[in-house]
Amino acid sequence: MISFVVPAYNEEKSLAATLGSIAAAAGSLGVEYEIVVANDASTDATNSIAREHGARVVDVENRQIARTRNDGARAAKGDRLIFVDADTLVTAPLIGAAIRALDEGAVGGGAKPVFESHAPGWAHFSIAFVTATMRILNMAAGCFIYCRRDAFDAVGGFDPAIFAGEEIWLSQALKKQGRFVMLREEVITSPRKFTSRGPWETLWLALRLLLRNPLGVKRRGEAGFWYDGKR
Repeated sequence: MISFVVPAYNEEKSLAATLGSIAAAAGSLGVEYEIVVANDASTDATNSIAREHGARVVDVENRQIARTRNDGARAAKGDRLIFVDADTLVTAPLIGAAIRALDEGAVGGGAKPVFESHAPGWAHFSIAFVTATMRILNMAAGCFIYCRRDAFDAVGGFDPAIFAGEEIWLSQALKKQGRFVMLREEVITSPRKFTSRGPWETLWLALRLLLRNPLGVKRRGEAGFWYDGKR
């Protein structure tokens, strides 16, 4: 069975579309699946929206993405895990490609993230640059990561000491377990973290974090970009 794990904090604006895309993709493929929403101390309608769309809700109070992803995975029943951000849309070709990769012996991998069409041109350019870099380095973007359950457990899941960039650490850890496959299929994600700031501020924040913490942000104070609540 495939377990889709969706970490969520105050995601009432985007969660329904995300869960709908997962159900449509998995349903069209005819695979056995479940959706687990790890609801991390949300104060909006995230919980009720998740339940209305058939997800099993795990309520946690971490306010930390790595721990919340782990809590969702711990509650999941599947032998294959697909982590999808709450502002991200998946398709049947993407999920099908991930399943085939696992069937062919991969331990995990990622996909090609693209922004929604309404994002400004500079944001599209930025995500294309980031995607190309991560593909060269064979590392998954956080909005979509798939893996075998046994490989995930073998590396201890996401590093709970990391507040951002946890997908980079997990990618490196999983590669030690076996073949890590970056799919060519696209996954559509929200540009909100880019559009809530100007291009130069976003570039500066990204460069500063990359230079200081190439394998993940280990201090909450440096992770405001992810935890400031901007939507």
